[in-house]
Amino acid sequence: MKVYGHPMSTCTRKVLTTLAEKGHEASFELVDLTKGQQKSPQYMAKHPFGVVPFFEDDGFTMYESRAIIRYLDAKLPGTKLTPSDLPSLGRMEQWLSVEQSYFTPGCMAIVMELMFKALRGGAPDMAKVAKGREESVRALDAVDRALMTQAYLAGDTFSLADISWLPYLQYLAATPHGTLITERPHVKAWWQRISTRPSWKKVVG
Repeated sequence: MKVYGHPMSTCTRKVLTTLAEKGHEASFELVDLTKGQQKSPQYMAKHPFGVVPFFEDDGFTMYESRAIIRYLDAKLPGTKLTPSDLPSLGRMEQWLSVEQSYFTPGCMAIVMELMFKALRGGAPDMAKVAKGREESVRALDAVDRALMTQAYLAGDTFSLADISWLPYLQYLAATPHGTLITERPHVKAWWQRISTRPSWKKVVG
């Protein structure tokens, strides 16, 4: 198996965390986002949308991190990260969808404006930050309510849904708006549970 990606990429981190949870090592091919390698003709021939990660497995190739982590969990031995009972499976898929549709766009708007734009010497667009915060609040309020009665997003066991939220929460926590996590008691406790897992600690170094 080979993963083409960047260690700071949220989507690459989902794949690497899933591999770590399954106790499996894959070779890693750096795609240097700072040099625009993801838009090079060589890489675009692999990934038509020019983003990371890209995945290879003995001649089989695919992209899209949420698809890759489902594939890895289905193929590799070890603790299952996809629930076997239908209600928990439904909850996992629900929270994967909520992350992608309702949380990540707003969360990453905050991160892009306050972290990455600042690294390039730009001034943040505070209107985008405010809108991102509003969207993040709505999503995290829903998570906090759900976690009142369960330890993880799918129920009482860690799943692919938790993995998918991890990278975005990590970046949000590094901004002044990390209080969106800590001021919600159930989200805070969940974040502490998932961010201290050996797999995640290995990925973030």
